Amino acid sequence: MNEYHLNFCASDEWADALKQWILPGALAGVDLGDDVLEVGPGSGRTTDLLKDMTPRLTAVEVDATLAEPLAKRMAGTNVEVVHADATAMPFEDGRFSAAVSFIMLHHVPTAELQDALFAEVARVLRPGAVFAGVDSPDTPEFRAMHVDDVCNPIGAEGLETRLAAAGFASVDVNQNDYVIEFQARR
Repeated sequence: MNEYHLNFCASDEWADALKQWILPGALAGVDLGDDVLEVGPGSGRTTDLLKDMTPRLTAVEVDATLAEPLAKRMAGTNVEVVHADATAMPFEDGRFSAAVSFIMLHHVPTAELQDALFAEVARVLRPGAVFAGVDSPDTPEFRAMHVDDVCNPIGAEGLETRLAAAGFASVDVNQNDYVIEFQARR
């Protein structure tokens, strides 16, 4: 991430938005269960909230410069931070009771890699488990935040088909002026 984006995602302002609007909207009606996977925690502002919502949380972060400090900060909690690529995770099939992803899918550089990530999440989820998340719609303001950064927005149109192709059923995708929310069952 570029420096501006990284600082914003670590800010108190962002943490407040996550707590007030983003997580409640994305997780409405979702039972996370006992062993949750967070894909792409970044600086860990979502992790701070999620760790109180489940007995066990595993956060997978591809960027070592983000994973290492988050692992140190989460030491001694119910959170395990794993430095790994979410398109090839080091977990057994069917381990997790739920998976979540918050405003990070656009950092996956290609649609093919996003689809590989979706399939990999499906692989590590238990039957019936939910994959819930949020990403941002493609707007000029959103693009401006990503100068010199990976920005490959997922788009609401076609997301249901992509998640179904990855092994999910009961896919629900909703977009408003601020976010694209999705929930899908394994």
